[in-house]
Amino acid sequence: MTAERGSQTLPLFERYPVLREKLPHVSLGEFPTPIEELKRLGNQLGIDHLYIKRDDLSGELYGGNKPRKLEFTLGDAVRSGAKEVMTFGAVGSNHAVATAVYAQQLGLKSISMLVPQPNARYVRHNLLAGHCAGAELHLCGAVSESMVNKPLVYLATVCRLLHCRLKNGRFPYLIPPGGSSLLGAIGFVNAAFELRDQIASGETPEPDCIYVACGTMGTTAGLLLGLRAAKLNTRVVSVRVTSERFVNTGSMLKLVSKVNSLIHSLDASFPVFDFSAADIDIRHNNFGERYALFTEEAVEAASLMSECQGIGLDGTYTGKALAALIDDARNRVLRGKKVLFWNTLNSKKPPASTSDLDYRNLPRCFHRYFRQEVQPLDRDSEK
Repeated sequence: MTAERGSQTLPLFERYPVLREKLPHVSLGEFPTPIEELKRLGNQLGIDHLYIKRDDLSGELYGGNKPRKLEFTLGDAVRSGAKEVMTFGAVGSNHAVATAVYAQQLGLKSISMLVPQPNARYVRHNLLAGHCAGAELHLCGAVSESMVNKPLVYLATVCRLLHCRLKNGRFPYLIPPGGSSLLGAIGFVNAAFELRDQIASGETPEPDCIYVACGTMGTTAGLLLGLRAAKLNTRVVSVRVTSERFVNTGSMLKLVSKVNSLIHSLDASFPVFDFSAADIDIRHNNFGERYALFTEEAVEAASLMSECQGIGLDGTYTGKALAALIDDARNRVLRGKKVLFWNTLNSKKPPASTSDLDYRNLPRCFHRYFRQEVQPLDRDSEK
């Protein structure tokens, strides 16, 4: 039995109705997200057919790529009878904010276990937004932005889990970083079927390739599997924005296989596909020095998107993904190609209440992100 609310029917469920009964799901987002042609940017880059998938508009409360995943992970939390959810990320985690926002909508308490990262304006916004959404914020493993003490992270997590167990009689429902569990990735299997329907209705031609930021692999893995199941020949270009320990070909193949096996176990009519390393296209050159540290190329790419199309990107994820696309365009790799840029960044404005919130209402360990300067390239992007 699903936990689905509302009348929305997912394209994946239309194709495989058995999954509607087997998979937990709550309706959180506003789908399908629109596809727009980027004519001015395409002219700048010499790409005749350049489009954008506006997942930045995926939710009324909070957009980006997170609502697609949370529809399944929070659906499972609701179905399991959870009262609290615990998730993980960096201090400026978009996923942690989205989880807090939508958990609150469902009447669930959210706990965010956060690790340090380089400072940026969006870090401040996200901390305030998470607090406004009722999230319980914890800073763990706080050694430095460049070196997080993993044993301290594990210890802090175990201590918080035990605290919840003693206080409430049960553990919170755990959601991994980025929401990239097997259930979370199914949100992007569905997204590929959504894209298929938009192609069929003439909203966009079938892309030769999709460029998308890749941090915890759930988005890319879901798209890879969904595109194959939807019988689209589109190639996914995933642009790594986290350490190669987390994003690599072997790990991607394992995740795709596990998601495929899960769906097949729920509905035997969903095929089991054979993926190989040749199907995986991960770009490593746009990562920079470390996670959440902006690169000049990412800031320039975000500036170009804003100037040409009025669409905002960031220096941690989407700016780096667009920078990879720009590199390929300048190297003439994309000549004659139909290209889709998948915007995974939230563009919904934070609640007005965040602008009135004093950061000193946050736990003291987060105050330094409001007192210290943001990283230099983030300051440069204001000019």
